[in-house]
Amino acid sequence: MSLDFVVGIMAETIKVTLFLAAPVLLVGLVVGVLISLFQAVTQVQEMTLVFVPKIVACLVALVAALPWMLNLLVSFTHNLFSNIPNYIR
Repeated sequence: MSLDFVVGIMAETIKVTLFLAAPVLLVGLVVGVLISLFQAVTQVQEMTLVFVPKIVACLVALVAALPWMLNLLVSFTHNLFSNIPNYIR
């Protein structure tokens, strides 16, 4: 295995990881900004107001994106395992 080959596998792994985390993180970001905007407009400075809607939104995003995420993870793992003979040459 060459250095370029290992770097390529690592880059693909990081890309898959970012794709898997992106839907939940983006929904959490959007909901957090919207709630912060609501707090700024209404001057309600309750610290715990952010957590419940953000958790619910992240869970909904996770359930909605789970089939796509599983498909991406299974295809990545299948490609990784099916190319093991190429890795040990």
